[in-house]
Amino acid sequence: MIDRSRLADIVREAGRMAHDLWPGAGGAPQAWEKEPGSPVCEADIEVDRFLKRELGALLPSAGWLSEETADHADRLDKGLIWLVDPVDGTRDFLRGRTGWAVSVALISEGRPLIGMLDAPAREEKWLAIAGQGAWRNDEPLKASRRSEFTGARVPADSLMKVDQILQTVDKPNSIALRVAMVAADEADLVATLRWGFEWDIGAAALIAREAGAAVTDAFGKQLAYNKRDPRAFGLLASAPGIHRDAVAHLAERAEIIARDK
Repeated sequence: MIDRSRLADIVREAGRMAHDLWPGAGGAPQAWEKEPGSPVCEADIEVDRFLKRELGALLPSAGWLSEETADHADRLDKGLIWLVDPVDGTRDFLRGRTGWAVSVALISEGRPLIGMLDAPAREEKWLAIAGQGAWRNDEPLKASRRSEFTGARVPADSLMKVDQILQTVDKPNSIALRVAMVAADEADLVATLRWGFEWDIGAAALIAREAGAAVTDAFGKQLAYNKRDPRAFGLLASAPGIHRDAVAHLAERAEIIARDK
């Protein structure tokens, strides 16, 4: 059985390390691009190394899949893996904005068991345990129960014309924090129409699901983890009552974009 108190301490320390390097707290981290449009900074690398070492010591039998570590196929033989994004929302991090978080999930046989987000710039600690619920700063979460698609709250800077039946709310750069907003009833819908990686969504998807949200890929299919290709096309997290309408609203675009990729 995993020591959850020790796990919480490790994730909290990872958040502290990142916060010390955050420009909003006076840090000045070195930054570069892994590829055009994909920023990374020393906080990503330092936090990744720390988590790999400490989580590996906490649960030596578990495999490892992280945004900032070269992938190894040996994880596919593991029943348990750690799924990590050391700084989700690097753009907000580098701009001194608060919309970033450390994301850690423990996956068992393709399903999340534990999901944690540490967002120290927001003084938020998120936790979900499969079958037991979800919490923010120890307060139980209950996801949006909206039943009408029109007017649903979406974290977005702007909306395409076809989506302007929806209502925008504040959008952190971190996709994990946006999904967590659905868990906290601060948004009704989060949707992406692109190929994304498991580490972007593992912890937050469990938090939203345990709070009562519906969480699938863009086509409404169940998410799976620790796949050979660690990607899924799109993410759709919403109030259960609007999930079917959301899938239908996005279907044509999802099919075109997925096919073109």
